[in-house]
Amino acid sequence: MKKQQESLKNMVYQAILNGIFTDEYKPNQIINEQELVQKFGCSKTPIREALVTLCNEGILRSFPRFGYQVVSVSREEAQNILDFRLVLEGGYLRQSIGNITEENLAELAEIDERCKQSTDSVWDHWEANTAFHLKLISFSGNAYAYQELERTMNVLKRAYAQFYWQTWSNVNPALDIAHHNDIMQSIREKDLEKTQNYLKEDLADFCG
Repeated sequence: MKKQQESLKNMVYQAILNGIFTDEYKPNQIINEQELVQKFGCSKTPIREALVTLCNEGILRSFPRFGYQVVSVSREEAQNILDFRLVLEGGYLRQSIGNITEENLAELAEIDERCKQSTDSVWDHWEANTAFHLKLISFSGNAYAYQELERTMNVLKRAYAQFYWQTWSNVNPALDIAHHNDIMQSIREKDLEKTQNYLKEDLADFCG
């Protein structure tokens, strides 16, 4: 029974998260617990557990006896996260650039190819672009840095969804990977300054 409850909770959690990504649930919208019970056809327990988890992760905000609000990510907050990414990714590039091999670069190139081939699907493209940056920081060998970037990318994914549905629906997703080749080439040349500058330009394309 406990396993079934956990499975239902995970199903509801993922469904709400996907609803945020697909604009079913908009920024600042109130989600009602009873409506979710009717929608998913299950008891309140897994619904409430999923909602509590989403609140703990900062995705929803609880208003007792009223509902759960979808937390909006402002452009300023998104920019602060991108600034953090630049420090995090750029800092670990400083440590790892001398040890990145041609084999490593081939792995990056393979992921970059996935990025180019996935521009018809916003979320396939997002996942491929995320994989590129996670692979890049993985060369540092620091598991904590990898996990922190992964967490950060999850927050940015919500911002990306919010901005995309509101203002970006006519934007070419390929624009946000325009500097991948530059990054890989400057790593090949072991030119840290150029690599960090290209990384900065790459991140700036998020809010461009």
